[in-house]
Amino acid sequence: SQFLPYDPNSEELRPFNIRIEELSVIDAKFLHGYHGPTLVIIYQNSQGRHVKTYEIDVREKEVLPGPWKQENIDAEANFIIDVPEPLAGSIIIGQESITYHNGDKYIPIAPPQIKDTIICYAPVDKDGSRYLLGDLAGHLFILLLESEEMMDGSNIVRDLKIELLGEVSIPEAISYLDNGVVYVGSRLGDSQLIRLHTTPVEVSSPTETSMEGRVKPSLITVLDTYTNLGPIVDMCVVDLDRQGQGQVVACSGAFKEGSLRIIRNGIGIQEHASIDLPGIKGLWPLRVSDTPRSYDTLVISFVGHSRILRLSGEEVEETDLPGFDDESQTFHCSNVCHNQLVQITEKGVRLISLTEKKQVNEWKPKDDRNISVATCNKSQVLVAIGSTLSYLEIQPGEVVERSSITLPHEVACLTIEPLVSDPSALDGPNPVVAHVCAVGLWNDNTARVLKLPSLEEMQQQKLAEEIIPRSILLVQFDGIDYLLVTLGDGTLFYFTLNAETGSALGDKKKVPLGTQPLLSVFTSGGARTVFACSDRPTVVYSSNKKLVFSNVNLKEVSHMCPLDSEGYPDSLALANDNTLLIGTIDDIQKLHIRTVPLHESPRRIAYQEESQCFGLITLRTDAVDATTGKTKIVRPSASTQVRCVCPAGSLVMSVRVCLYEKSSCGRKVGRRFLYDHRFHHAYQLATNEEPLSIMSCRLGTDPNSYFVVSIYQWTGEKELRAECSNQSNILALYLKCKGDFVLVGDLMRSMSILNYKHVEGNLDEIARDYSPNWMTAVEILDDDNFLGAENFYNVFICQKDSGATTDEERSKLRETALFHIGDSINIFRHGSLVMQNVGESAVPATGHILYGTVHGSIGVITTVNEDLYSFLHSIQTRLAKTIKSVGNIDHESFCTGEKTAAHRGFVDGDLVECFLDLGREKMAEVAKGLTIKESGTERAATVDDLIKAVEEMNRIH
Repeated sequence: SQFLPYDPNSEELRPFNIRIEELSVIDAKFLHGYHGPTLVIIYQNSQGRHVKTYEIDVREKEVLPGPWKQENIDAEANFIIDVPEPLAGSIIIGQESITYHNGDKYIPIAPPQIKDTIICYAPVDKDGSRYLLGDLAGHLFILLLESEEMMDGSNIVRDLKIELLGEVSIPEAISYLDNGVVYVGSRLGDSQLIRLHTTPVEVSSPTETSMEGRVKPSLITVLDTYTNLGPIVDMCVVDLDRQGQGQVVACSGAFKEGSLRIIRNGIGIQEHASIDLPGIKGLWPLRVSDTPRSYDTLVISFVGHSRILRLSGEEVEETDLPGFDDESQTFHCSNVCHNQLVQITEKGVRLISLTEKKQVNEWKPKDDRNISVATCNKSQVLVAIGSTLSYLEIQPGEVVERSSITLPHEVACLTIEPLVSDPSALDGPNPVVAHVCAVGLWNDNTARVLKLPSLEEMQQQKLAEEIIPRSILLVQFDGIDYLLVTLGDGTLFYFTLNAETGSALGDKKKVPLGTQPLLSVFTSGGARTVFACSDRPTVVYSSNKKLVFSNVNLKEVSHMCPLDSEGYPDSLALANDNTLLIGTIDDIQKLHIRTVPLHESPRRIAYQEESQCFGLITLRTDAVDATTGKTKIVRPSASTQVRCVCPAGSLVMSVRVCLYEKSSCGRKVGRRFLYDHRFHHAYQLATNEEPLSIMSCRLGTDPNSYFVVSIYQWTGEKELRAECSNQSNILALYLKCKGDFVLVGDLMRSMSILNYKHVEGNLDEIARDYSPNWMTAVEILDDDNFLGAENFYNVFICQKDSGATTDEERSKLRETALFHIGDSINIFRHGSLVMQNVGESAVPATGHILYGTVHGSIGVITTVNEDLYSFLHSIQTRLAKTIKSVGNIDHESFCTGEKTAAHRGFVDGDLVECFLDLGREKMAEVAKGLTIKESGTERAATVDDLIKAVEEMNRIH
């Protein structure tokens, strides 16, 4: 054992080792109430488990016999609770009993309510009189030490009492905070923040016949939950919306915490109402009456007319508004200062008083010309009549023109959005004034920033050669001013802007969105957010002073406006070609996770695209009734409630299975397959055959489907026929197929490549990694590169040398890359959580592979070319010296892990992305001396080059 004495007079800690005679120590704690350090241990030998104490002589660095010991305690005793003074002593927690022992008193109890192993505890009081206990079934107990004060002032324990409080997530750790609030940390499910009650409250709990639950009394209520995806046992990547963006459906958790987790990148819209309204050309919210919410009316524009919808609770009805021109197409409509409304049509700018309930003023273009584009804020209006741009200001009862200019080309789009750091200022009593505006022009396809009120040009940016700007927006994110411009081909350009000079502070950056995107701004969570309407709608927001682009789970949106009415609070109104939809938006964050509780352990999942169905294998532990011998369902779960519903058509569902069961004499193992709505027995495995992994695949040009255990052919007679096998593995656990090749991951013998020759009917090994890696997952990258994960938390890539001249060289898989992940990887899957956009990119990444780990991490591994790898590796090396890790752990040594060889072939994306969090001066230090290849030549890399490359890399996940 190793001890670490603390000396307050010394700045250095000097540990020392002491040998004890016990070999198998289960737990050890220091005891309170003794003059010198006294250790109590639970140890195990051939006679059972025992408790023993030792005194530690720090000066002589040796152990002495302790004050007491106890032999033959509970055979499953697994930890000790050290009780503080004045009670002192120890509590020994076993499978069937709880014992208090202090050398003088020995008080055991065998509470019948504890049926599962206690795995963690937390003290409630400083005097050690109460403890919270959590077991493997998710039950939370409170243990009370009843004590008595003696004549001499000492306290002695008289009895132990235990009470069941309720059910929580299966705990790994418990921490009592204060005032009855407890944090429950779970490794197998979501962690929780709970409150303890002195009297029972009603909570929902599953019943024997339903997972929906019924109300029952409990002393616990859940205040909050904290998502934990671990352990991820299996997962699949699917594109359910067929938008080119994957979602991960993961088998997460274990036992009663087992669930399916649907993980997607982007923003979800929860639909609350929809109305069939084809031909919508624009929509705007209004506040017409005195309401506590922001809006109560919706203006919808069509070709040649407009309509007003009144929102009364959840009811939507068409209404009229005095002074409103509903016989014209509305270009813009909004509430403005002095309790007025503005409606802009091609005829003019109409001002309506909400106090007088009538039109009070109208500004019209000269010479009966028509307005082509218009926008406004609370007090300022910007209208374009062809190439003429006019700036107007709103006064009480009138609209006044302040300036007008003629631009070289017609105006395509414009914005007069005030740049503010606090969005709530826009809704204040005093209108915020914009000092700059921006316009996008036809023909020359430029974006121009103009000064207000003079409309003097401050900055001009060329956008494209042939594609005109469609939408333009000024907005401030995290104190940084941006100009965003979208083109008709779906491209978004954005610039950081100096609002005082109108000049761009950096190079324009380009992001492909959908077709003909239209920008609208709204507030979410107190922050400004941009909604890009298109056939692939996107939300743009800022995170750590970086712009993030998240896809929305809608197929098409042509117009959007914020909506905050009594019946639809904090909502959005969205329109496409045929429908008006009202819904709420998810929290603005990178990943969204939805939970489908199973209440049992999920093991494997497969997806069949033809039927859009998932196949799932789960594991459940049931109890056996001691009197009847019948199986008793402990709790309702997915497999006890499931009903099989088969779609029309004859489809075969095949699922990858990974099982290992101890062989028993006479036991039979078989597999059944679903075909034509019926289960058929396909093949009976012999006694010595264990199905460790099964996969449906097509090998090369062979038209037959095979299930690889060895190789079995699925015949036309609906039978499995043994085709061939390979016996070169100790325990083959993982299989992946591509063409004629099968990648095998072995328990102890790393990876091997098998080649199936369907003419000869042979399955031959053609290459192997001879390193003794204990594999946890494998994946095929391409024809010559193979990815593996092993039990020391490393990932590595092996390469097959197909061009080697000798058979010996061709038969060896050469390790070309190694990296320490720090977590055990259970599964690799090809796919990505982000939509793969085409367009210019600083990071030409290909072959995205997602992985899931025991502790719930989801990561991505992607392939980059050699030049980019060298560039990113140089950034990583510099950042490792600039950014100090927690504990000052050397990055190089961490990435190498337990291996003697240094890590290579991988770049730590998490570290590289930390570059974006640095200040400009630190960025310049990192960029100093770096070179970048461009058009075949090398040049010195700038800070903007690094920012562009790292931001592009950030978008691949």
